[in-house]
Amino acid sequence: MKIDKNIIKELTDYLNEFNLTEIEYTEKDTKIKVSKSTNFNSSYSNNSVLDVPILNKETIKVAIVGTEVKSPIIGTAYHAPEPGAKKFIEIGKKIKKGETVMIVEAMKTMNHIPSTAEGIIKEICVEDGQPVEYGQTIIIVE
Repeated sequence: MKIDKNIIKELTDYLNEFNLTEIEYTEKDTKIKVSKSTNFNSSYSNNSVLDVPILNKETIKVAIVGTEVKSPIIGTAYHAPEPGAKKFIEIGKKIKKGETVMIVEAMKTMNHIPSTAEGIIKEICVEDGQPVEYGQTIIIVE
C-alpha cells in the first residue's frame, strides 16, 4: 500500500490550524488517523503507529490501517477449530479472499468467518474466546 505523504501533511496542518487533537481520513480500504499528544516519545508503540516529531515537540501519531475484516454476526470468536488445534491465522501470514480467519459461535452453531480481502494479516483485533458484535473488526489485512 502506497500512502500519499501530502495527505498526512494536510491532516497535520488541519490539526494545528483548527487546534484539534485527532483527525481521521478514510478512502476506500485505507484509513489514516492523525492524533496529537503532548509527550514526546520517538519509540513505536506498535507496527501500525508512526511517531513524527514536529517543531513544538508534540507528537503526531499516524495510524495506517488496511482492510478491516468484520464479524458478520454476534457471538464468541475462536482462533482455532478446537482447543489446542492450530490457529486459522497469525500476524504476518498471507491469506486469500474466502479463507477462514475465525469461527464465531452463535447459539451453539460454529460459523466459519471468511476473509473479505486478500493480503497479509497486520492485526488480530479480538482475543480467542472474546465476544464479538455484528460489524466489529476482527482482523486487519494489508
